[in-house]
Formats: sequence, C-alpha cells, structure tokens
Amino acid sequence: MYEILLGGYLLISLSLIGLVLIQQGKGADMGASFGAGASNTVFGSSGSGNFLTKVTTLLAAGFFVVSLALGNLSSNSSKQGSEWDDLSVPQTEQTVTPSDVPVVNSNTSDVPE
Repeated sequence: MYEILLGGYLLISLSLIGLVLIQQGKGADMGASFGAGASNTVFGSSGSGNFLTKVTTLLAAGFFVVSLALGNLSSNSSKQGSEWDDLSVPQTEQTVTPSDVPVVNSNTSDVPE
C-alpha cells in the first residue's frame, strides 16, 4: 500500500509541476493585446485558464491527501533504533602492530657535507 501511494505521489507531483509550468502568467495577456500573437487559441476562446486551473486544483488536493496518507502510514511504522541509543556496549578497539607502521630511515649518510 505504501509503495502504491508513493508511486501515485510521484506521478501527482510531476503532473502538478508540469501543469504549473504550462500555465501563463497574469501579464501574458497584456503582450497579446499589443499584437504579440493569438493568445489562448489552443484551448478555445475561453482560454486555458479555466481547464488548467481546475486540473491544477484537483491535483493539488490529491497531492495533499496523499501526503497526509503517507505521513500517517510512516508514523505508525516501527522505527529502527539509532546506534546512539545503546552506549553500554563499547566498540572493539583496533590494535596496531609494529609491522603495520611504516619505518622512516634516519640514515644521515645521504646528507651532503
């Protein structure tokens, strides 16, 4: 159920982003009045405002409903404990043997006099 809602949440959010990007701004009509082209002819004489606004509203409502459902499902699930919850067990210590440490040769015969 959680995975289905998560997939729907992804589809709704991408659709909502796409619809918001398609919509015209409020200042777009002013440019059309000065002969910038035929505005709003794709969706008819009423324009794309009514259709796109209604679909955006429905997708936004669906987005909020699915968000609440996912939040409710995830809050009821059992949470895995943090590693900081139980500090009574010490971690194992790593010992370094002398063979692991690089040896620096301190031979002074290489220094020119």
